[in-house]
Amino acid sequence: MFISPTADSGSTETDRRDEAEMFDLAPVSLWLEDFSAVREQFEAWRAAGITSLRDHLRCDAGRVKACSDRIRLLRVNRKTLSLFEADDLAHLAANLGTVFRDDMLTTHIEELCQLWEGAREFESNTVNYTLSGRRLDIHLQGTVLPGHEDSLDRVLIAVEDVTERERTRRALTAAEEYARGLFEHSPVSLWVEDFSAVKRLLDDLRDRGIQDFRVFTDVHPEFVERCMSEIRVIDVNRHTLEMFSSPDKKTLFDRLQDVLRDDMEPHFREQLTDLWEGRLFQQREVVNYSLDGSELHVHMQFSVLPGHEGDWSLVQVALTDITARKKAEAYLEYLGKHDVLTKLYNRSFYVDELNRLERKGPSPVTVIIADLNGLKTLNDTLGHAAGDALLRRAGEVLNELVEPPGHAARIGGDEFAILLPATDAAAVEPLLEKLEKLLELNNQFYTGTALSFAIGAATSEPGERLENVVKRADAAMYETKRAYYSNPGSERRRGPGS
Repeated sequence: MFISPTADSGSTETDRRDEAEMFDLAPVSLWLEDFSAVREQFEAWRAAGITSLRDHLRCDAGRVKACSDRIRLLRVNRKTLSLFEADDLAHLAANLGTVFRDDMLTTHIEELCQLWEGAREFESNTVNYTLSGRRLDIHLQGTVLPGHEDSLDRVLIAVEDVTERERTRRALTAAEEYARGLFEHSPVSLWVEDFSAVKRLLDDLRDRGIQDFRVFTDVHPEFVERCMSEIRVIDVNRHTLEMFSSPDKKTLFDRLQDVLRDDMEPHFREQLTDLWEGRLFQQREVVNYSLDGSELHVHMQFSVLPGHEGDWSLVQVALTDITARKKAEAYLEYLGKHDVLTKLYNRSFYVDELNRLERKGPSPVTVIIADLNGLKTLNDTLGHAAGDALLRRAGEVLNELVEPPGHAARIGGDEFAILLPATDAAAVEPLLEKLEKLLELNNQFYTGTALSFAIGAATSEPGERLENVVKRADAAMYETKRAYYSNPGSERRRGPGS
């Protein structure tokens, strides 16, 4: 079968021995097989009208095995016996059912189909097993020997053991799937981004001689917007879509301008400044927006991934939603400065603001002290719930009355103070007239006890301590208070000045 057509009779025997030794000593596994019975089966199926061998075999795995069983093993080399842990050809042939099984039959379909379609060479990646049951991943290449194309009775099969390569590939695939799983199912929002265009813009500034990046962005704020527009988002995980209320990645990528806007720009300027100064890992709290328009406070961790420090082409951004924490902090801050019942500022804020105005002004400062009329009587007769309702009404009126930079505060149970910086005595009368109108409207809206205040006001003189101004306003308020309670029927429903 390996005879040179040009050799003489003397050299033919030598050539046969050389070729036999080359076959036997080849460093890859070689199989010489007879597929003639498989060809006969093909002819029978064609005669039966089978046109698609692939569909025919997939319908019944038993047909694949029937073809495999028709292959006759003629010869193998030493590498084959060693690879498959066989003593000799007879030992291997007697145990082919152990070698060719399970995964082999699926890939064997493709080999058979290549022969069915007239190919004289075929190959596949498949699985065999040694006689001890050890799995072998192999790359198989088959060639119909010249002169045997019609009968297929001589087919040379070369088997390369690629088990280690496949094991490495499977391990790499598993590692990639594991990493992908960690990325996709992370409980924080993960973004993979390309900052290479941003780096080019910064490098261009350096080449132009720019040294102070902060000064440059003060003069050219549009550069920050340009850099924001050059960020390319490569991928995001599932939690990102949930957090930003996006149905899919494409929608999020198409609407990034709705995510990175408004309050984000000063934060991004600081991020660019850090990058300019070589800080490739950063943490900061920033503001983003979800696609439904809601504000998201997030803790951002930004990192140029190892190996990409030179071009910033691969950056990971991790965002943790801290909106709830920020709201809680804001509420705690609010509670520290406000009276919960009236929504006005509390006494603590009032004291701090009074001290601040004492130090920094602006002058003159007008102080109005207001005492809620009838609260004690109301608490004693109708209970504290009714008194609280009246206090809430007082808060509504004073919040409506006072505008920044003025502040209204509840400084005692029924006592309120209004601090009006840069306000002289002439401005007090219009303010009190506005208060009277607001009280009248409030009393028309609510039934029951009338809302009214005893009012006292004082304006600071040059060099006068605000502590003294408060005392003068307080004294004026008590004069009004005495007048109110000395008036018969003052406990009836009445407005201010009644």
